[in-house]
Amino acid sequence: MKLTRTVVSILAFLLAASSASAKAKPPRTSELLAQAAQAGQAQPSPLLGAVQEELNREMGVIGKSDPPAYFLSYTVTDSDRSEVTGSNGALLSSAQQRSRWLEGQVRVGSYLLDNTHRVGNGGPGFPGSFGEPVPIDDDPAVLKRAMWRETESQYRAAAEAFIKVKTGKDVQVQTVAQGAPDFSQEKPQVYYGSRASYTLDRHPWEEKVRLYTHSFRASAAILNSIVTFTAQAQNQYQVTSEGTQLQFGEARYRLELFIQGKAPDGMDLERYYNFDWVDPASAPDDKTVLAQCAVLQKELESLVQAPLAEPYAGPAMLTGRAAAVFFHEVFGHRDEGFRQKDIGEGQTFAGKVGELLLPNFISIVDDPTAARLGPTVLLGNYPFDDEGIASQRVTLVDHGILKNFEMSRQPLNGFPQSNGHGRRQVGLPPESRQGNLIVESSNKVTSARLRQMLIEEIKRQNRPYGLLFDDISGGFTFTGRSQPQAFQVQPLVVYRVYADGRKDELVRCGLRWQLWFLACQPSDSGKMPRPFRRQAGAR
Repeated sequence: MKLTRTVVSILAFLLAASSASAKAKPPRTSELLAQAAQAGQAQPSPLLGAVQEELNREMGVIGKSDPPAYFLSYTVTDSDRSEVTGSNGALLSSAQQRSRWLEGQVRVGSYLLDNTHRVGNGGPGFPGSFGEPVPIDDDPAVLKRAMWRETESQYRAAAEAFIKVKTGKDVQVQTVAQGAPDFSQEKPQVYYGSRASYTLDRHPWEEKVRLYTHSFRASAAILNSIVTFTAQAQNQYQVTSEGTQLQFGEARYRLELFIQGKAPDGMDLERYYNFDWVDPASAPDDKTVLAQCAVLQKELESLVQAPLAEPYAGPAMLTGRAAAVFFHEVFGHRDEGFRQKDIGEGQTFAGKVGELLLPNFISIVDDPTAARLGPTVLLGNYPFDDEGIASQRVTLVDHGILKNFEMSRQPLNGFPQSNGHGRRQVGLPPESRQGNLIVESSNKVTSARLRQMLIEEIKRQNRPYGLLFDDISGGFTFTGRSQPQAFQVQPLVVYRVYADGRKDELVRCGLRWQLWFLACQPSDSGKMPRPFRRQAGAR
């Protein structure tokens, strides 16, 4: 019965898509102004009006070409960035830069089958990169000329790719799951936010980076120190042939502390810490920053004296940032929707919806609508994704059961719509990506009890010790079908935890350490028979 409902749902969506392939008529400027005023929004930028005018003209041309384009979008990213960097008590650089980047996307064919459809050995998909810099002046003539160049380039690439799709579809092995359209139909979004900006005198920050990096000079173990302050206001303007018009932005601030040292055997060591804030009044004061500098210094000095850890397989526990990176890499990337569709991917969770995936006390949501979690500023917050879809809070795992994927406008069977997770780096096409991945547990214990559970597991396995990963650098994971499904990180602060009561021992881990799940499945009740276990080792 479940299969029948799914087939009917997919069939209904396909019929709707085929009958509604006519393009939405873009709203008139007067209508948009009236909507904005009624909603209490800001007025649309002149830049947005120029982009809309050129889109209308371009669509009138490529929409009638052979093959015809059915979708066209433009995004202009306006970035105003100030950066102050100091090293070892001296100022390295202090500068402000303003730039704009134009990106266009052309789709040829229809929502059901277009130039992005993958056939054969990984192609054709989108071009590898696209876009070009445009002037920061609001000069419509210059901007429209750049848009013409971008559209010409994108249309030619899309038309050529679509021809390959049509000729190769029947003779080559399909590399995507069959039945789902190539692009989802979504309701147009119209939103005009106020322009994000900041006011900054860089001179006080120049003195601060001198002060902070000078504090590290007292330690012989610290060979290099770098502190960077960044203020950035980024505004995005997006227009599509479906009628979407968006302008929004945000100003953010970051202070990065980074120090380097070297162990007696020549191993490079590093520690780092970031402060992030969005309100200028929330900037950390000197006392807070210098206290964190002292923590990093003590950790590096201890690492210099720490022994080098040997390859090891046994119980391990991750805390803080280490646990966050683990879930981001091991679960988050594998739950991205497009990875379930392309058979070149491992498709780890394809066909697993509704199944028990994790212990029943674990739930996972991705919530890009959240700006904070307690006092912590969440960097994955955004009002609209890079495909013009409003961000949404999505429950991915509910009490251990897989419920959903992070979806862009690339549909899956049973998941025909985007949930606002189509994201991209500037110059690359959007794909389904994580926003704020939040792991929740209904089974909570104290840190002391969790540590005791680790010791109990060490004894049960009859191992001499376990490993406690307190901090790691950003991780990396392979998700492709032809690659080992490994999760690799650079551990930064790791302790041996002994079962016989000895004091925890700080150790250094080599460059090629990696972590992976043990083959441990939930029991029928959904509860883990033993503490959630991981292995650690070197390769």
